[in-house]
Amino acid sequence: MNIGERLREERARLGFNQAEFAAIGGVAKTSQFNYEKGDRSPDATYLSAVASKGVDILYVVTGERKPRSTDSIGADAAELLDAYQHVTEADRQVLLRMALAFAVVGRAEPSS
Repeated sequence: MNIGERLREERARLGFNQAEFAAIGGVAKTSQFNYEKGDRSPDATYLSAVASKGVDILYVVTGERKPRSTDSIGADAAELLDAYQHVTEADRQVLLRMALAFAVVGRAEPSS
């Protein structure tokens, strides 16, 4: 698998079409097509932009997934973060609102 194929895989994993991903990366749709086809390679500016949407850049460039450290956050939190990266932006907003609501409820003092 080459960089273009891995980039296409990451785009699909995150639920974007080529036009949306091109816009995120600040390039034309034809550039996105050429990246995924393997005719051109994306630059650092593009990679940085798509990384902000959850693309595993280490995987795209090297074929190796970014190691997930569970030492500092715990296995359950790492699993939640992994799931978060695999949903659409709209669903991420829903999950964030839910998590914040649960956090507020969990801090509330029980009434007597």
